Amino acid sequence: MEYKDYYKILGVEKTASQDEIKKSFRSLAKKYHPDLNPNDDKAQEKFKEINEAYEVLGDEEKKKMYDQFGSGYNFSNGQNFDPSQYGFGGPGGYSYTYSTADGDFSDFFNMFFGGMGGNQRSSGQKGFDLGNLFGGGRKASRKQSPSYESELNITIEEGYNGVQKDINLNIGGENKSITVKVPKGILPGKKLKVKGEKWGIKGDILFKINFEEEEKNRLDGLDIVSKLDLLPWEAVLGEKVVVNTLDGKIKIDIPKLISSGKKIRIPGKGYKDMKDNKGDLYIEVNIVNPKSLTEEEIELYQKLKEISKHN
Repeated sequence: MEYKDYYKILGVEKTASQDEIKKSFRSLAKKYHPDLNPNDDKAQEKFKEINEAYEVLGDEEKKKMYDQFGSGYNFSNGQNFDPSQYGFGGPGGYSYTYSTADGDFSDFFNMFFGGMGGNQRSSGQKGFDLGNLFGGGRKASRKQSPSYESELNITIEEGYNGVQKDINLNIGGENKSITVKVPKGILPGKKLKVKGEKWGIKGDILFKINFEEEEKNRLDGLDIVSKLDLLPWEAVLGEKVVVNTLDGKIKIDIPKLISSGKKIRIPGKGYKDMKDNKGDLYIEVNIVNPKSLTEEEIELYQKLKEISKHN
């Protein structure tokens, strides 16, 4: 099991007063709140840790139990240990149960307080309402409704410009039609939360964003690699060609004697994320033969074959 150093998580000393603990919690919770970091999984995980740490250190009784355990051992945050070696769960040891009332708490928390429940101060203290951080009355620290997960496939262009998608889902045996607004600059793998209440769904839907595979384009970080088909004589003699970018069409120069697989870099014409960071566009040359040839073209190829000294 992983040891949680709640003092380190909240950035306070072990001698900190309740006012100091609350002040630090308030500052960190506001910084990492999911409403301010809607597509940042690391920030949301940090928010859960902060909330759990305050659930313990902000409650005198829980804090006392936690301090009694930590006072005899020099644990560091994230260190693994065997609970049965410290009187938990083994023969003659303390039994502990895992609370299912709140999935946001870690196994370490539940080892101590699984039977006490979360968000209820055992010493009679009033819990801290995270909604006050933003001047609202909402309860932001606990999930009371079920959540659902799904996936949403979009193109690179849709991700770049943003898009609105109408989605049909089957939830609890009922077909539901919802509209998902995808913000421009979203990246593959990110998760987008849609509140189900608007669509008659109890709970939220979490969509994992996937980018569809495209024949000519692929995303590499923030760079876009776009294949460009060239005929053999275009590759040998060089050419001016018009290519499509996410910002519109541009004309580029293809250098002479370019080989298949070579890339031409166009700075600043790649993908732009939600923080306005932008990648480059790489035109990858793909030399192809014409689908059909005239008799004159075949004769020219035959002549080239006869006079060429290559290979």
